[in-house]
Amino acid sequence: MEQQTIIKVQNLSKKFGSFEAVKDVSFTVNKGDVFGFLGPNGAGKSTTIRCLLSLISPDSGTIELFDKSLQKNRSQILANIGSIIEKPDFYKYLSAQKNLEIFARISGATVSKKEILEMLDFVGLGDRAKHKVKGFSHGMKQRLGIAQTLLHKPELIILDEPTTGLDPQGIIEIRNLILRLKNEQNKTILLSSHQLSEIELIANRMVIINQGRSLVEGSVEELLNSEETVVRIEIDSVEAAIQFIQSKFNPQEISQISSKELEVLISKKRVPDLTKELVLAGFTIHAIEPKRKLEDYFIKTIQS
Repeated sequence: MEQQTIIKVQNLSKKFGSFEAVKDVSFTVNKGDVFGFLGPNGAGKSTTIRCLLSLISPDSGTIELFDKSLQKNRSQILANIGSIIEKPDFYKYLSAQKNLEIFARISGATVSKKEILEMLDFVGLGDRAKHKVKGFSHGMKQRLGIAQTLLHKPELIILDEPTTGLDPQGIIEIRNLILRLKNEQNKTILLSSHQLSEIELIANRMVIINQGRSLVEGSVEELLNSEETVVRIEIDSVEAAIQFIQSKFNPQEISQISSKELEVLISKKRVPDLTKELVLAGFTIHAIEPKRKLEDYFIKTIQS
């Protein structure tokens, strides 16, 4: 069964004076994707998103959403998109419920009070519906922002760096909420972020951009090659351990990181045997941990 395309960007470019913010960006988002839009600061992510939302016009290239040209069908397309760009803004002396009621009227959406309370409950703010927003934490405001994006029941949600400035618990809450948007509400989500480990946990497809250009696009699992992992080992005798691992396991890559640490690229299923054999050979292992594969892949891609 052929997948439905929700976003199709081809050869997008945008200049601000002599500065080329976006030079050549192309990617495709399919229905039901949590799509990671990755790149370092200044890569062109926010500029591309502003083009997608028709906040600015590209100099060249094409944008299609829901199989329609954005240029020719702007109002119809934007009515089916919810977005958070930077941090959401609210009337801080009004309650969460009253804010959503006002934004619903502004957007022209017909939303009952019951539906608004259900949206607040969905984002974990059901018990704070009557509370003034001025007392909300940054994470609570982000979740209220996501509730706001749902008011007109859009099919596509665009989130630009939604976890910036959040503590670890806040990041987990937003991550879980994004997954619920996909799994329970069947939303398609474009997620711009440089929180690479978070993208690895929730995205099924991604594109990496740098210096205004698309570098690589595809399935997260395929790009990261889930059968292999980089393992960092803190051990008592690094040079001897490297010789032992090379002779016993013939790894694809192995290197000394410091006087007490080495890294080895090896199949995931061989890691338990690696640990066991090192211990049996008399080595003292102080720590062993997998590195964040997406971060390694990301750094390797933007430096190549």
